Formats: sequence, C-alpha cells, structure tokens
Amino acid sequence: MGVTLTAAVLQLLSVGASAQDLGSAARKLVHTREACSRDVAEGHARCHAHIVLDRNGEDLVTAAPSGLSPASLRSAYKITGNGSAATVIAVVDAYHYANAEADLAVYRSQFGLPACTKANGCFKQIDQNGGTNYPGTNKGWNQEAALDLDMVSAMCPSCSIVFVEATSTSSANLAKAVNTAAALPGVRAISNSYGGSESGSTSYESAYDHLNIAVVVSSGDSGYGVQFPASSPHVIAVGGTSLKTSTNSRGWVETAWSGAGSGCSTVYAKPSWQLDTGCAKRTVADVSAVADPNTGVAVYAPKKFGTKSGWQVYGGTSVAAPVIAGIYGVNGGPVTYGSDPYSHTNSIFDVTSGSNGSCGGSYLCTSGTGYDGPTGLGTPNGTAAF
Repeated sequence: MGVTLTAAVLQLLSVGASAQDLGSAARKLVHTREACSRDVAEGHARCHAHIVLDRNGEDLVTAAPSGLSPASLRSAYKITGNGSAATVIAVVDAYHYANAEADLAVYRSQFGLPACTKANGCFKQIDQNGGTNYPGTNKGWNQEAALDLDMVSAMCPSCSIVFVEATSTSSANLAKAVNTAAALPGVRAISNSYGGSESGSTSYESAYDHLNIAVVVSSGDSGYGVQFPASSPHVIAVGGTSLKTSTNSRGWVETAWSGAGSGCSTVYAKPSWQLDTGCAKRTVADVSAVADPNTGVAVYAPKKFGTKSGWQVYGGTSVAAPVIAGIYGVNGGPVTYGSDPYSHTNSIFDVTSGSNGSCGGSYLCTSGTGYDGPTGLGTPNGTAAF
C-alpha cells in the first residue's frame, strides 16, 4: 500500500535540498522502510538502516543527492580534521557487497572527497576470516554497508577503510568479523550498525572487547529497549537524534530521535565510568549523532530492485554509529573502551529534549540536561571527546 507525504517534503526531496530542511517541513511525516527484516532468530542480528520512501511507498531515488552532505555533518559536529591514511576504520556488516568500491567512489567523487580505492591502498574488502572467499549477497545488508562506508568517509575522508563481510547475520559470524577487523594493523575504530537480543549474547561479548580500538555500535531503531552488542560494556553505544539548522550560535539544534534504542541492560555490568544511578547494570547509550530519517543523510546505495545504485536518503542509528566511528578516526589518539567521552563532556553538545518511548518519564527514555538513555552524553562538539 502506498504512503502520502506532504507536498513540501516531496518538493524538498525531489530538488535535492539539504535534508535538515525535511525536519522543519514535516516532522515525523517522512515514511521509511527498514533495510533489514525485523524477524530474526535468537543468536542473529538485524541492521538498523531506514530508507526514505516516495509518495508511492517505494524507495526514494533521486538524480542528485538529497539529504545531509559530508559538509553539513562536519559543520554540525565541528569536525575540521580529515584524519590520516595511517588510521584505519573497519566497517563490519553481513554478506557480500560486490559493488562496494564502485558505489563508494560515486559518493566520494560527488562530494569532493579523495579517492579511496583498492588500487591506491585506501580501501580493502575481506571476508570474516581476512581473505576473499566472499559470502552470498543480501540487498538490505548491502544498503546498510553503503550507508556505513559513506558516513565513515564523510567524517574521516583521509582515513583508510577496511570492509569486513560476515558470512551471515549470526552473532557468531559477526563476532568473528569484528575480531578479524581488530587484528588488522592500524585499526582505530570498528563500526557496527546492527543488533539483536541480549539473550545468549555472553558467548560473543569478548569479540567486542578490544582495548585501544573504538568498537562503535548502533543502539537500535525500535525505540526504548536494549540490544546487543550495544549493551556490551566494552563498546561505544551510539544513540540517535534529529538534526536541524538553527539560528543559535552553533547553527544546529538536536532532539532525541524517537526510534533510537536505549535502556538498562539485564545482562552486562555497568562500566566504572558510567555514573547514572537509575540502572544498576550497563546503560545504553553513551553518545549519539543524527539518526532521524526526517533529517536523513545522502547515500549512494543499491536500489531495492535490479542491479543498479542511486542516490537515496537514509536514517536510523545505522547513520550515527559510523559517524562516530569516523570522528574517532579523525582524533586518532588512544582509546579506553567507552570511557573517553565521559572524561570530556565539555566537548559534547548536550541534547536536552525528546523521547524514544515510555519508561515512566525517567532519563532512560527521556532526554534532559546531562546524561540520558536516548542520546547518552550528547553529540560531538569537535573530536576531543573521541
């Protein structure tokens, strides 16, 4: 069945306007679909990308980019550095994405980012064991991977990228891919935009425990509730916001995105640097970045049908996680699990309004001054906290 958007939203999308204008034109009126099926078995994960739809309920594909550009994202989060080729950011997703290098090249060329290819040594694509015995393909996960690669590029255009493809969506295979990524020379951050049930997850948690590497994980896209691996005490769990332009001194304003995951783990202990008192165990999230599809990002990704790719608009905490991973890449310094932002709260924009569900009005699902579940400590104000 088709969906209807307001004329203002459709006009903005069709002309390729900056997607921050989407939010002011029609808050919560952009219709989306989830790139990955929500129906996954225990011991498996689903990706957290959302794709904006057109008036007919089909994926919106435009001739020119619509949505937030790298320049807009870097402006919003006060990122001025470009990183270094010696710094590697790993992206972990499931299944094989045959056109990953080619699609990434279109995105980077469109926005004036330096080429990142296998030939120049910037881009590497491997299977979960570190070789080239690639798994089968899956369109939804390919769309997720395109988003991840584009967002890492947007935030850290001079960083090198390694794309690690898990054989399937099983927690075991994704964990293997993370361990493979962590063992590669120069890896500073690992971006993971997926999640599943905490039940049974302790068998895989050690794969996300890598001192001196920022293991960044999206918090979810279903609103209030906790997913793994975001609930691991060894990762940086990334919640989501709506990001719009403003006349304030920053030039931008953010509120919590209603779809961002958050809450109190039932499995994992609270890390020593988390000081909130309403949750005795690990609290999700730590930090946040843009995730609302109403203020979504431009992505060059595979179309739903056929073999071609095109310009689309994406949201979800699948946006936020690689944005934060890219910022860790720009910083380039040492990492002590998720503790660094907690020691640099003066380099974070506090997000003080919005909610992602019902939790009796507590901070676990309601944003307010200081730490809260949906947005954590807040969003980047430069790279010092990362």
